[in-house]
Amino acid sequence: MNVPETESILPHSSSSEEDMLIKNVLISHDPDGSFLDSERLLCAMENIMCHTTSEIRVPDLHFDAMVKKNVCNIEVAGTQEPLGMTIHRISRQILCKCPEKGDSHARTMVLFDELRNYRWDAKVVLALAAFATCYGELWLLIQLYPVNPLAVSVARLKQLPSNFIALRPLFKAFSMLAKAMTDVAKCIIKFESLPIKDVKLDKEIMTVTKSQIYLSAYWVIKSTLACSSQITDLIAMKLEQVHVLSLQSAPTYADLCCLPSSSITIGAWELLSLEHKLGRIWRQLRWQVDVCHQQIETKLHQKLLDLFKDTQVDNQEVLHTLFALTDDKPLMDCSSGQKLGVSELKNKVVILMVSKPEPHPIEELLFLVEQTYDHPYHYLLENSYEIVWVPVPSSDSWTEDEERSFDFFSSSLPWYSVRKPWLLCSVVVNFIKQEWNFKDEPIMVVLDSKGNITNSNAIDMALIWGDGAYPFSAAIVKELWEEEQWNLQFMIYEIDPLLTMLVHEGRNLCIYGSQNLDWIREFNYKMKGITKAGLQMETVYFGKRNPSENERNIMATIDSEKLSGSLSFSRMHLFWRRLESMRRSILQLAKTLNTNHILEEVVALLDKDDENGQGWAVMGSGPSMVRLEGARLMDCLNLFSVWGDKVGKLGLVGAVKYALEPTVEHRCQSIIRPFEEGLLDEKAVVVCNECKRTMEKFVLYKCDIKE
Repeated sequence: MNVPETESILPHSSSSEEDMLIKNVLISHDPDGSFLDSERLLCAMENIMCHTTSEIRVPDLHFDAMVKKNVCNIEVAGTQEPLGMTIHRISRQILCKCPEKGDSHARTMVLFDELRNYRWDAKVVLALAAFATCYGELWLLIQLYPVNPLAVSVARLKQLPSNFIALRPLFKAFSMLAKAMTDVAKCIIKFESLPIKDVKLDKEIMTVTKSQIYLSAYWVIKSTLACSSQITDLIAMKLEQVHVLSLQSAPTYADLCCLPSSSITIGAWELLSLEHKLGRIWRQLRWQVDVCHQQIETKLHQKLLDLFKDTQVDNQEVLHTLFALTDDKPLMDCSSGQKLGVSELKNKVVILMVSKPEPHPIEELLFLVEQTYDHPYHYLLENSYEIVWVPVPSSDSWTEDEERSFDFFSSSLPWYSVRKPWLLCSVVVNFIKQEWNFKDEPIMVVLDSKGNITNSNAIDMALIWGDGAYPFSAAIVKELWEEEQWNLQFMIYEIDPLLTMLVHEGRNLCIYGSQNLDWIREFNYKMKGITKAGLQMETVYFGKRNPSENERNIMATIDSEKLSGSLSFSRMHLFWRRLESMRRSILQLAKTLNTNHILEEVVALLDKDDENGQGWAVMGSGPSMVRLEGARLMDCLNLFSVWGDKVGKLGLVGAVKYALEPTVEHRCQSIIRPFEEGLLDEKAVVVCNECKRTMEKFVLYKCDIKE
């Protein structure tokens, strides 16, 4: 037998009797490392007890689905025996009242020996689950007895009392004791989930708390045996034994003292006395566990602060403290469901995608997937980084809707995810909210291979450049912007695969937006006239910032009247969201409207209002484009006869500028270059720095006079 180091010294207690009791309990404790999700099993036990409070239950499909989910998701690890078989074996043990098993204390110690390989929370919850199944089977007979012939036959064969109503006070005592046992079990679970291996508690606090944990576990398990004994005593009970409690609705100590002595009276008194004792134990234990929890919260928060301040050898201690305090395999591969330890992330850049269990907006999440894991560039990086989804609920506890959302998305995403986010330490969750400033919008916190935070939120970088922003550190943002050019390829950036292909092919493209249907009809009428005249150009509706139901209606009209193409609603939202990311990213670098051409163009689109009923359009091909608005846009279309025949020579953008920009105030610019063989390309195009028009080429002969 291996006694844990923390339990090798006998804790102090209030009496020598309790000292001996604790010693006996510890002797029977030999954990083998097996794991049981005791919190979910306790929830299943509570569900059973909830159904025993009424004689006839109306089926509740939603409640049934929740119960099924809780039971099916109970995790057991480190043991070959199925959970159902374990509970069945223990239930048979607690129902047996063989004389050779001895008194209640001896039977309790036998049960402790049966549970020797489990942790303290698992011991208690397994005993409670075994009792709940026995009690639940009894109540199935009680609830079905009035309407089901099979239930009547089974009850008669077991010689159960036919007057179940007379037993209500006893059942009330069962419920009260079950509630007290559950409260104590929750305290034990809370203590066992504390990361006491990683954050050391004060020795005195630890000693006192563990002493109370041992005693609490003993009295809960002893109480399950007392309850099971009462269930066994109901078999072959005589009618006069039932009648004595027939007039009582909810027994108290005073009620029981006034009643004639009987096995039922004694049994109910025993249950209520245990409920009273467990109530006192719970109040003491709750206070002590809260003290431990508060101390650990303070120390763990400081440890996290220190970890992110100091330079680490690798990222393992940081990731372990964040996710693996109570679980050796806290992560999972969403695509395969495989359980993973934090060692899988060693020597990698780790991006923590923190969001609500249902990430919003969905289209943004899908675009991030496309631009990271589904992007060809990702494979060139040879898996040098991983994204880990960290769902954080809106409140301190998880709702059923949030759990369902997590189940759906965790089985759909190609990333890694925290496997059981509801088990994350509350200190870690609060650290994410307070230190990383997580509110409602998703954030992407980037950790380098040593666990240092290199970017507190890289979500804008991921939306703007995708994998091209690797390693997603804040230090490379300026470099990325300095290398960037404002053109159709960057503006659209794979928002829509078809448009991306058109841009790569150098096709003429016009994207536009307006909320005025009359303007849209007029605009597309003129554009169709241009295409009929021979200029090939794709026209696509892009809506406006923060698209609403109005944009949906406009898109439906455009489609039904075949006015032009249009971006899908989700892609439209994503296009404008990406522009907002651009503006935010540039402004964080202290760029201004006067010094940054890209920012000017982005702001002009984002701040475009449509109150005057006039729309906007961006036309271009390849690396060049021009933005036009309102009357100036319509003037351009009306002047197609002026610039249309110059598209072949000047290109679409050059031809448009030729028609719109006045030339009277322009002073011609000349560039004189000495002739050298092979220097000048006959097909080369030179653009004027002033008007951006193509310059004509002349030959200049000049006397070479040298003095």
